[in-house]
Amino acid sequence: MIITDKIINIRNETAADYDTVERITRQAFWNLYVQGCNEHYLVHVMRSHPDFVPELDLVIELDSRVIGNIMYTKARLADEAGEEKQILTFGPVCVAPEYQRMGYGKTLMEYSFVRARELGYDVIVIFGNPGNYVSRGFRSCKKHNISLEGGVFPSAMMAKELVPGVLDGRRWVYFDSPVMRVDEEAARRFDEGLEKMEKAYRPSQEEFYIHSRSVIQ
Repeated sequence: MIITDKIINIRNETAADYDTVERITRQAFWNLYVQGCNEHYLVHVMRSHPDFVPELDLVIELDSRVIGNIMYTKARLADEAGEEKQILTFGPVCVAPEYQRMGYGKTLMEYSFVRARELGYDVIVIFGNPGNYVSRGFRSCKKHNISLEGGVFPSAMMAKELVPGVLDGRRWVYFDSPVMRVDEEAARRFDEGLEKMEKAYRPSQEEFYIHSRSVIQ
């Protein structure tokens, strides 16, 4: 696969990639949403969780060098009758800072969508900045009638049908994997053993604060 004059490859992550992927994840998320980050710790613990989907644990290489990754876990939807549907969520997804906004993240996501459908999955629900995902076919969960428990529709929650029409208009409640509930103290201890990076304020943290606390009526 070629983007401009660069040869890229997308493949499954191997154990030899773990340190590189965690380092890239830390660099990509550091100070983005909060001062510091814990996404690299989530990557570290996610791989051994039962809800992790190893077939969708992917890295993207540029000229044989890993520059980004995407990871998926299983999630579920439940309708009003209690019928459950297994779906997917992804995250973290990232590209090394020096290669961002060049199309590599888009390419990685689109490749993963094809793989997910080949594996029999038909819906992905995520939380994120809508500006990063609506161009990839994600829509507000409100439009798919997917809420959290209590009937809340967060503005940051979006869904993508890998099979058009599969959600069929029913009311659904979304439940993610327990692995997504990061132990903040464990994450802090994990980060203390890594190369020191300076925590600082960025405007993107305020944007995250607004998105993460907004709901659609």
